Amino acid sequence: MTEAKPKSSTQTLKKSNPATRRKPATRRRTAYSRAELEEIFRRFSIQRPEPKGELEHVNPFTLVVAVALSAQATDAGVNKATRALFKVADTPEKMLALGEENVREYIKTIGLFRNKAKNVIALSQKLVDDFGSEVPRTREELVTLPGVGRKTANVVMSMAFGIPTMAVDTHILRIGNRIKLAPGKTPDEIEEILMRIIPDEYLFHAHHWLILHGRYCCKARRPECEKCVIADLCKSPEKTCDVPAPLVELPPQVFNATEE
Repeated sequence: MTEAKPKSSTQTLKKSNPATRRKPATRRRTAYSRAELEEIFRRFSIQRPEPKGELEHVNPFTLVVAVALSAQATDAGVNKATRALFKVADTPEKMLALGEENVREYIKTIGLFRNKAKNVIALSQKLVDDFGSEVPRTREELVTLPGVGRKTANVVMSMAFGIPTMAVDTHILRIGNRIKLAPGKTPDEIEEILMRIIPDEYLFHAHHWLILHGRYCCKARRPECEKCVIADLCKSPEKTCDVPAPLVELPPQVFNATEE
């Protein structure tokens, strides 16, 4: 009987460690060329030169509270509840003095208001205890606050501190996949692609442009392609028209600017 040849240490390692046998992950890519990306965001910049978030706030603290409250709620609904709340509690100390029960009364028209009121008090306490009552500027610190996830942290970093980020909400998730701008299954995947492909000069306002585009034009039930300023560039199979009818007056060269 022939004696089996002993396996090499390399063969043993490959068999015992599946990670060594996996193919490298394919890097997800956009369906658009660099020139097309430049043109898409150039048009957005003309359409809305200074886009603003629609959540009302008066300082970084009220912003982080408003964004935390906006989960599974509309900006209009949050604003309606927080206008009165922020008049009496615009700092962590004032929010703590107000107390959880009173916070609940102010925000009871918002979904999940009981748990959200608990988080508002908890994040206010953490800001006082750990951050000297100041809202931190880094994502790593922001996500330690109760009720604050990556998306909320990204919004606060951008709107409060001017740090370019990509807060992937339901609109950006939809647009990223629908128009093949950043195909991905999770917000993190889409965020990574967008942060990589958006031209640097447009990155700061990009998340607002995409959110507003999804909210008012590329809507969930029926995208209004006839109003879309990027309809001729769009690669969505759901597109209902080929020639855009811009909401803004665009330079005549706009529709020929996609060539490499």
